[in-house]
Amino acid sequence: MTLDVCVRALSAPAAAVIEEMTYTITPVSVNVQAGIVVGEITGMRVVERVAKSTGGTVSPARLTGTLTLTNTSASQSVRLVAGKIQYLDDQWQPIELDGSRTEATFAFTTYGSERLDPGQQAVVQAVDVVFPAEALKAKKLKGLRLKIAYILSPYREEAISFAVSLDRRPTSS
Repeated sequence: MTLDVCVRALSAPAAAVIEEMTYTITPVSVNVQAGIVVGEITGMRVVERVAKSTGGTVSPARLTGTLTLTNTSASQSVRLVAGKIQYLDDQWQPIELDGSRTEATFAFTTYGSERLDPGQQAVVQAVDVVFPAEALKAKKLKGLRLKIAYILSPYREEAISFAVSLDRRPTSS
């Protein structure tokens, strides 16, 4: 009895081709206002990564954009805490995210961007938050709601005057 053995080299599985699907949100930029904080969110789009061969999701959909803010107050500083985005359906009701959540949150993390003094402009915050898969599939997204949490504090400048004199004789070291 003979036993023939065939040895084959193990081959690595073929690398999956990943395709990035980009969906533009119209309008691409919107002016926003929350109390004394005004600004603009620009470059809004939804990006999802899928395997080309199977069509399966590799990376869930995310909303990206850029938020620029200005403090319009003359006497209050603003400390920006967090931002929240709600996705709204055709009835202007929140669309549920995974896990029964209805808000996608982000923090103002860039050093110095969390504080706006009176009249200060151009705080730029990259927005990159989860996007509801349901809204992408059903194409039922009709609106966005941006909530900005901030803390107000009085802004004061005070001057202190004190007496000094100049000794007319220079000293040498």
